[in-house]
Amino acid sequence: MTLDLAVLRSVQHFAEAFKAKNMSLHVLVCNAGTFALPWTLTKDGLETTFQVNHLGHFYLVQLLQDVLCRSAPARVVVVSSESHRFTDINDSSGKLDLSRLSPSQSDYWAMLAYNRSKLCNLLFSNELHRRLSPRGVTSNAVHPGNMMYSSIHRNSWVYMLLFTLARPFTKSMVSGWLLVLPDAFSQLHKRAC
Repeated sequence: MTLDLAVLRSVQHFAEAFKAKNMSLHVLVCNAGTFALPWTLTKDGLETTFQVNHLGHFYLVQLLQDVLCRSAPARVVVVSSESHRFTDINDSSGKLDLSRLSPSQSDYWAMLAYNRSKLCNLLFSNELHRRLSPRGVTSNAVHPGNMMYSSIHRNSWVYMLLFTLARPFTKSMVSGWLLVLPDAFSQLHKRAC
């Protein structure tokens, strides 16, 4: 089964294929981190960073929500980032401005696009937990730490240089995942004992 978060039809096909297998789903880890992409739109007409990092996962979870609930106890872990703290989605008057999530090319800055997508991850995880925890499905957002060993920065030479300089002071990919995995399985392990 393949999944391309940049194509909503691919997300739909993946969910349909998973459902056709009639399998349980106890843990779903949503982990995408495109970063420093030049402004582009997906086939669905949305800014790529927003769709890949957030909207694709949001759609996948919505499509698999019934499977998660039937499989309870279940958990959704959304890999977010502390960078969510360095943005907002409000306009200058403080009102919610959803156009900031998929900005025009002239309003685009790669770092803000990433930060906003990760803010959406956090807000989504919190709301998902509020709605589904009574049905045995929990959701957590987790920041795995700064991992400069990933290829997240490969789209910009400036970020490649900065990430290379910062690499000795950051976590390895394994260290980052060691923070994610307990969050994914801790409550399920406790219930199985």
